[in-house]
Amino acid sequence: MDHKGVFARKPVADIIASEGSAFRALPKVLGPFSIVAMGVGAIIGAGIFVLTGTAAALYAGPALTISFVLAAIACGLVGLCYAELSTLLPVQGSTYTYTYATLGELAAWMIGWDLILEYSMGVGAVASGWSAYFNSLLVQMGMGLPPELLSATAIADVPAAVIVLVITGLLIAGTRESVKLNNAMVVVKLVVVLAFVLVGAAYVNTANWQPYIPLNTGEFGQFGISGVLRGASIVFFAYIGFDAVSNCAQEARQPQRDMPIGILGSLALSTVLYIAVAAVLTGLVPYPKLNVADPVVMGARAIGLPWLSLLVEVGALLGLTTVILVLLYGQSRIFATIANDGLLPPVFARIHPRFGTPWISQLMIGVGVAIVAATVPIDTLSELVGAGTLFAFILVCVAVIYLRRAEPDTPRPFRTPWVPWLPLGGILACLGLLAGLGAYTWVRLGLWMAVGLVIYFVYGRFQSRLRAG
Repeated sequence: MDHKGVFARKPVADIIASEGSAFRALPKVLGPFSIVAMGVGAIIGAGIFVLTGTAAALYAGPALTISFVLAAIACGLVGLCYAELSTLLPVQGSTYTYTYATLGELAAWMIGWDLILEYSMGVGAVASGWSAYFNSLLVQMGMGLPPELLSATAIADVPAAVIVLVITGLLIAGTRESVKLNNAMVVVKLVVVLAFVLVGAAYVNTANWQPYIPLNTGEFGQFGISGVLRGASIVFFAYIGFDAVSNCAQEARQPQRDMPIGILGSLALSTVLYIAVAAVLTGLVPYPKLNVADPVVMGARAIGLPWLSLLVEVGALLGLTTVILVLLYGQSRIFATIANDGLLPPVFARIHPRFGTPWISQLMIGVGVAIVAATVPIDTLSELVGAGTLFAFILVCVAVIYLRRAEPDTPRPFRTPWVPWLPLGGILACLGLLAGLGAYTWVRLGLWMAVGLVIYFVYGRFQSRLRAG
């Protein structure tokens, strides 16, 4: 293998040698309960408030509950692979960095380019949901916005663009999400979800669950078994963020025991909550009517309790705002990391002299995502997020298999069990969910990756710091 070619990689030993002292200095303070709690906080978010209605109305019907289980299985297999990489490499959960250290520069660039798509479309989808909940709150106050200003297919989804730009401005100015704020948002999200489930269960009309799996319309993904699969591909978005749990491995007291419990436990608990929300929601509102960006508030209104509707709206707004902030923050840092490696122009890594943030990267991303949020429908956004994330997860599973062969003697505080069979299971599960996506999604993803290849071979491979070194 030519270490200067497109498959050049950053050796794991070099990363550990340069960052090992910080890695070893991390206190081992997290037990399985703490990791489960952190996982639930990371997972419960935009998907449950935004995409449950779309997936039920267009693809799976009441069988959306099965879709959540299928998506959770895929996440569990991939999550165990993330856990090994996070203990092997003393870096904070960057799939781009993991790939650079394992599969090489070209694969790292493609996964970084893919993550840019994932985060951009993710913010757009979340912002679209935020817009719907925001307007719902305005309606209760007698100040609803015109429909033309709320639709990506009409004039534009103006509130979605505005919230993206506002948060972009805050991030450029150096605003960070504090631990206390994050914990508060976790509590708010869980209170809202539990209140909706516990109160709504008493008002469920079981007739709305019939048929549980609606008959296929004759087109793949439009209800029936294929609809359940496509629904799983869509609600997979609801689990995005679970990979953050793998970062806990560096501070787990007993990684070999605590990480499987933390990852699988948080996924299991979140899946139970998701299934409960989906079951109550489709029991309160006939599934064909749920193709809206604020389905949970529609379910709350069907109950007829104003206080519950208000709780859902406020809680969803706070939770979605936090998600937008985290995704925009993360994307700008991916841009800056790639630019530091020379694969993007160095301007994207430029730090503001006063605010200490990669402001050019953040500004470009914010403006671009605001345009996307204002003009692209939420169902298209969610499918692209799922496709991009699944592609990234496949490479994580491949990385575990590759490193077991390439560097078998490197210490691993946590070892993924049953390698290569478990990672292969993760790959197959992700491919299965990818198969559930529409053909247009594949075309869009292919075009995005083709653009990425052009940029790499025209610019990145000649400017790469690793190749230059």
